This record gives sequence, structure tokens and C-alpha cells, in this order.
Amino acid sequence: MRVLLVDNDAQAAASIQRALKANGAILEHVETGEEAFQLAKRYDYDAMILDLMLPDIDGYEVIRRLRWTSVAVPILVLSSLTRPQAKVKAFSLGADDFLARPFDESELGARIQALVRRSKGLSHSKIVVGPIVLDMDSNVVMVNGTTVHLTEKEYRILELLFLRGGSIVAKESFLNHLYGGNDEPDIKIIDVFVCKLRRKLSLAGAGDVITTVWGRGYIVREAGASAQTAQTNQLGQTAQTSNRTDGALVPQTAASAA
Repeated sequence: MRVLLVDNDAQAAASIQRALKANGAILEHVETGEEAFQLAKRYDYDAMILDLMLPDIDGYEVIRRLRWTSVAVPILVLSSLTRPQAKVKAFSLGADDFLARPFDESELGARIQALVRRSKGLSHSKIVVGPIVLDMDSNVVMVNGTTVHLTEKEYRILELLFLRGGSIVAKESFLNHLYGGNDEPDIKIIDVFVCKLRRKLSLAGAGDVITTVWGRGYIVREAGASAQTAQTNQLGQTAQTSNRTDGALVPQTAASAA
């Protein structure tokens, strides 16, 4: 889980970092609204924690700009402004949650976890794909009830794949998720991480749930879905072969080729 923190109070930022680290989050911290807006447009964050009182533009303006440009990152407003009007304005502009200062660190962590789950369409902290269970609260991965020991990078890759369930994840997205645009290594490192992750999951009895989509990235599919895809491909090849007449391939129309 990758979170963008927007707060110019160093002491508060340190407290928030402690709270999120306990939940296994990767935190990126900026102090101005303009920085937050530019980063949120460019990178894919799982959530944003936003103070309303910033040194340049206020938090309300950050929310307004993000929603105006269709940036859908879930936003939790963290502010000492507790009057109802402040909350109403934040929600009306597109904020997803509001937590007043002073706050409890455990509550903040729980709210961020819940916010991310809701944004991904999940009702609880565990994501299940076939025999694999990924627990986002404890950062534990289990296969058939047995814990699989993953490195931090391997866990983050599997987490992103599961959160994007059924969608292709580009290698650039993995780099962004793991390194946040800072000192990123060569993109080929993602292939190395995925290879090691696949091996561990396979040895644990999960099979090959991570499918390579050549030229595009990786996707998670359950065994049944993979088999169905293979069957569809086979049927397509059979249909193409049936188009041959007297040894010549009958040309397809543009509509049929599509």
C-alpha cells in the first residue's frame, strides 16, 4: 500500500509515519499542496492523507484540482478544523474520509486500510485468489493455510497484483509502487522479483497464478481462468484452421478479424 502524505508539520508527519509503518504502508511525504497535486497526477497512490492548512494552496484546493482532473486517489483529510462546515466542504469537493486532530495512531492506520479496501471494492483486509490468502493487515501471505515467507519487494508486487485483480499491471507501475520514482533501478528487476515470487508460490502449492502478458506486464488469474483462456485460444486456432479451403486460407473480413 503506497500513501502520499501532505503535511508541513514535521512532528505530525513523524507520528503519521509511525502509524502507517505499523500497517506496512510505503509513505511518501510532501509539504505543499502544489507538490501533492503534481505527484498524484503522475503516480498511482493507494491513498492520500491531506492536511487542510498548507503553506501554498489549501487542502480544499488540492481536492478540487484532483477531482477536476479525474484523479481518483482516495483522500483522507486530517485536520484540526473540526467544525461541521469544514467536513461538509471537504466531502462536497470529493474527500473520502475526515479525521480530526489530535488523532489516535491506530485509528488512522485502520481508517487508511478501510479506505483502500473500499476503493478496491473489498469488504475486508484479506484477498483470496485460489489457494492464496493475502492479509493486508498483517502483511502475511498464506497458501493452503501455510505461511509463505516473502521479501518486502515480493510482497508488494503480489499486493499490487491482487489489488488490481484481473487487470494487467505494467512493469512501470511496479517500479512506481516499489520505489516511488526515487532511485529506480532498471525495469528488468521486476522480472527478477516476479520470477522469485512465482517460484515461492509454486513450491507452496499455489501453481502459476501470475501470467505474463508479453509487452504489457503481468496479471493474476486463478487456475480456472487460465484454463478457460487456454481453451479459448485453442478454439480460436481451430476456427482459423477451418477457414482453409483446398489448402488456401480464406481471407477474413475486417469485422471478423476484429
